[in-house]
Amino acid sequence: MQFGIFTVGDVTTDPTTGTTVSENERIKHTVELARLAEQVGLDVFATGEHHNPPFAAPANPTVLLAHLAAVTERLVLSTSTTLITTNDPVRLAEDYAYLQHLADGRIDLMMGRGNTGPVYPWFGKDIRDGIPLAVENYALLRRLWTEENVTWEGKYRGPLQSFTSTPRPLDGIAPFVWHGSIRSPEIAEQAAYYGDGFFHNNIFWPMSHTKQMVALYRRRFAHYGHGTADQAIVGLGGQVFMRANSQDAVREFRPYFDNAPVYGHGPSLEDFTRETPLTVGSPEQVIERYAGMADAVGDYQRQLFLVDHAGLPHKTAMEQVELLGTQVVPELRKIAAARKPAHVPDAPTHASRLAAGATKHEDLEVTR
Repeated sequence: MQFGIFTVGDVTTDPTTGTTVSENERIKHTVELARLAEQVGLDVFATGEHHNPPFAAPANPTVLLAHLAAVTERLVLSTSTTLITTNDPVRLAEDYAYLQHLADGRIDLMMGRGNTGPVYPWFGKDIRDGIPLAVENYALLRRLWTEENVTWEGKYRGPLQSFTSTPRPLDGIAPFVWHGSIRSPEIAEQAAYYGDGFFHNNIFWPMSHTKQMVALYRRRFAHYGHGTADQAIVGLGGQVFMRANSQDAVREFRPYFDNAPVYGHGPSLEDFTRETPLTVGSPEQVIERYAGMADAVGDYQRQLFLVDHAGLPHKTAMEQVELLGTQVVPELRKIAAARKPAHVPDAPTHASRLAAGATKHEDLEVTR
């Protein structure tokens, strides 16, 4: 099972000090978080795609991920959102194949529609076309990665005639794709149709909703013949804030929660932690909470945590990554490994997919 962190790159005023880091500081801090994640043994670092304040997350995540590929050795580098709706599939095919080569395969993508209405017209799109854009653009992206001469015509971009996207995917294997969604069953269906991963970023939603969405994806994954329902590739989002003493964690995190741009001035911290995956307490409490996620959604392959939002000081975010890597994730790994049946796959990586392809080729040669 993969464990990691993801960032939305928000530039938010610290409500306890009134200070706001610069965009330059926020960007440099993000790099430091990713490097620490690798140092403490986490598997994945993922970044969102945003085009509007208050976010300093890259408009083109390949810029940040290419830099991280140069300063890390083992970390899987991922997007936590690639906007399949407003980005040109041709550009996505080229950029991420190039990045895949730079990172020696340590790249995957999480496709998302985006839920910020004004972003769509900035790129000449209409948010009411979100679902059909996601379906058409992803279908084209897959063809660009798997076919060398693509002739294509659709509704939302100009036609292609015998077009070859370059560079070609590393080793002939396209980056693995997760389809991220919170509330759209059509996206769960899309992930299942292609046999891709489904990432339910459930940080604002009750587990009852997450359970329904994942169950839908699993059923449809099996329906399309990719394996049994429990072999479907599932990822979940998460939020944590930890201190050795749970009372200290609640006291320190409360002003950040109460003033957060997204959920501040809404439900109480107590209500939110009860209804969503947000866990504020000791490392032991986080272990207990997240060890139980599989009881609701089945054995799953990727768990990402948000730890650097809402104006939290960089030093504090770094402490959260350290706690995850040294105290929380080692225990969660043991628990996940002990309960996972042998037929349930691990999270796909470039290396595992390359090995599987080689095995299939060898099997074919033996039968000839």
